[in-house]
Amino acid sequence: MGLNDCHNFQDFRKLAKRRLPGPIFNYIDGAADDEQTYRRNTEAYEDCDLVPNVLVGVENVDMSVEVMGQKLDMPIYCAPTALQRLFHYEGERAVAGAAAKYGTMFGVSSLATVTVEEIAEITNTPKMFQFYFHKDRGLNDTLLERARAANFNVLALTVDTITGGNRERDLRTGFTSPPKLTPCSLISFAMHPAWAWNFLTKEKFDMPHLSGHVSAGTNLAVSVGDYFSTMLDQSMNWKDAEKLCAQWNGQFALKGIMSVEDAKRAVDIGCTGIMVSNHGGRQLDGSRSPFDQLAEICDAVGDKVDVICEGGIQRGTHVLKALSVGAKACSGGRFYLYALAAAGRAGVERALGNMRTEIERDMKLMGVTKLDHLNRDNLRFHHSPRRPI
Repeated sequence: MGLNDCHNFQDFRKLAKRRLPGPIFNYIDGAADDEQTYRRNTEAYEDCDLVPNVLVGVENVDMSVEVMGQKLDMPIYCAPTALQRLFHYEGERAVAGAAAKYGTMFGVSSLATVTVEEIAEITNTPKMFQFYFHKDRGLNDTLLERARAANFNVLALTVDTITGGNRERDLRTGFTSPPKLTPCSLISFAMHPAWAWNFLTKEKFDMPHLSGHVSAGTNLAVSVGDYFSTMLDQSMNWKDAEKLCAQWNGQFALKGIMSVEDAKRAVDIGCTGIMVSNHGGRQLDGSRSPFDQLAEICDAVGDKVDVICEGGIQRGTHVLKALSVGAKACSGGRFYLYALAAAGRAGVERALGNMRTEIERDMKLMGVTKLDHLNRDNLRFHHSPRRPI
């Protein structure tokens, strides 16, 4: 199986599993507790049917959208994810290049493995900086100023990692960043020589936004759960978010909003976007899926703030369903991370290309030429105990 055999999300996942050592694959693939929420994130879309229209003339379709002031050529972007050079030595550079090719936005994490300065030099596509609120206020100020100086377009504060989720796969595999060499992990690394060679011979693994501020995760191996639980400020509250929004003084989003009450408060503090997200099922298992929760949030604040649906998206039809409910755009992590692990920049380009092709074809099959033609009239929900009938 090679890159040309990757036609969908599951194909990329299979290839990533072959290319990556077990602990690293399971870090991407895993979620919290029983992984019920992770599964539900995608299953939610399967509880919803599309009702197409026909005979409307669809030779030209426009899938562009404006999100938080950024013009995107397609209605899905690459959500910020940590540690990308662990998955492929090109890391964030690969994702930046692929996102630019397809004219969409991509996010860079506080826990990125390439600097915002380098990202700014190599691409001019819209960029989001994902902000973790650390106990170290000096580090917080530095992160914000570096993102500003690098002309990042959007700042997104992650609000659902106040402590680490219980990612049991990582506990079993002993996954840490940087990877710890244990008898078990050594065997797995040895069985994936191409990955091991690149990890050991390319530039040294680092999280450059944190270097000089914290040792955890940069030169001291730590699990991501431990990092969230010990380095991030558990006293963070709405006043802190409002202050950060004012400090940034630009396009500002909260990532990890799930309740209507919180969505309304996000509007009140001046947010221009919210990401309806449960962190890919990696934090609170048993929490609702973003797609299930989308309608009530869009009804409450959809005319005041850009609502982004994030989580579980594997198909173009999933994107169209979220937009039909009222989301302005969608974002995802695993859909491009498996592709990155499978084949670097070429993999991410193929994943984005597949998604673009699916959205275009599905718009034509739905009988819509513009995304704003989509609405709830073209959806029917299965009668489910999760949904009011």
